[in-house]
Amino acid sequence: MRRNLRHLVLGTSAGATALALVTAGITLTGAASAAENGAAAPPSTLAAITDLVGWGTQNGGTTGGGSAATTTVTSASALTTAVGSTSAAVIRVSGTISCSGMLRVRSNKTIIGNAGATIAGCGLNINGDRNVIIRNITFRNWNDDAINVQTSATNIWVDHNTFTAGYDGAVDIKRGSDFITVSWNRVYSHDKSMLLGHSDDNGAQDTGHLRVTYHHNWFDASTQRHPRVRFGNPVHVYNNYYRNNSGYGVASTEGAGVLVENNSFEGVSDPFHLGEADSGPGTLVARGNLLVGSGAGQTGGSVKAIPYGYTPDAASSVKSIVTANAGAGRISL
Repeated sequence: MRRNLRHLVLGTSAGATALALVTAGITLTGAASAAENGAAAPPSTLAAITDLVGWGTQNGGTTGGGSAATTTVTSASALTTAVGSTSAAVIRVSGTISCSGMLRVRSNKTIIGNAGATIAGCGLNINGDRNVIIRNITFRNWNDDAINVQTSATNIWVDHNTFTAGYDGAVDIKRGSDFITVSWNRVYSHDKSMLLGHSDDNGAQDTGHLRVTYHHNWFDASTQRHPRVRFGNPVHVYNNYYRNNSGYGVASTEGAGVLVENNSFEGVSDPFHLGEADSGPGTLVARGNLLVGSGAGQTGGSVKAIPYGYTPDAASSVKSIVTANAGAGRISL
């Protein structure tokens, strides 16, 4: 079906095609990289904003709860029970849920917020489980991490959330986790945004894993770790908008390989570099980035090839696209 549609729409503009297909209830996935085809990338479309792209498409894909029964939760106790069930489920978060600590999320879950959904005070912990989608939720004032992915958790998609004023990481990924996409999120009024790989001495578990795609995120005057990477290769950081980050943008450390592609940096004196604190350097390849009132960045070495299809937006369009579409409340429910 999708192969036939692709042939059917040849010669049609990207925007018109996407609008027609979305109206018909059809979305496009797995587009080849425009860079690979030698063509200029078109601006993002509705289909691109709602589709899963990147490492989360690999290893069988990420479907969350799929067509499982939907339950709506409005309290901390109901949320704890729902995410901790071993059954597949689609969980709708409604209103503001106040909680503390970390709530264990089991496999095959879609956790999606209704309009205005907020989780305040606590975070979600995916520990050794797989196939989880978290979308359209505002996380604030968490007392550990907002989202923690660890212990060989796989196939996770963190999409269209807003993170602010928490204690530690907004989205931390570690301990051999793999096949993850972090997309269309906004982080503001927060320090430690996104850690990939928790310590320098965990290479035995992490090497060959920690493969993550970060795309179309808005790092809005957040301080550091956008992301801070250990061991993962290739880690793909593309089409993100960085504004006034007082610490740094991207750090590649401990043998990691990071492709920093077609991002927009504005007012960032240290957009990307090798090594961080006591962590030794990784490798970093930068291409197609827009640096406005920002430093030149530091690169070095090579990065493994990206194995999936994708269509990057031109860096000059990233600011307008991301600020209009990133964060909670920017998807159709």
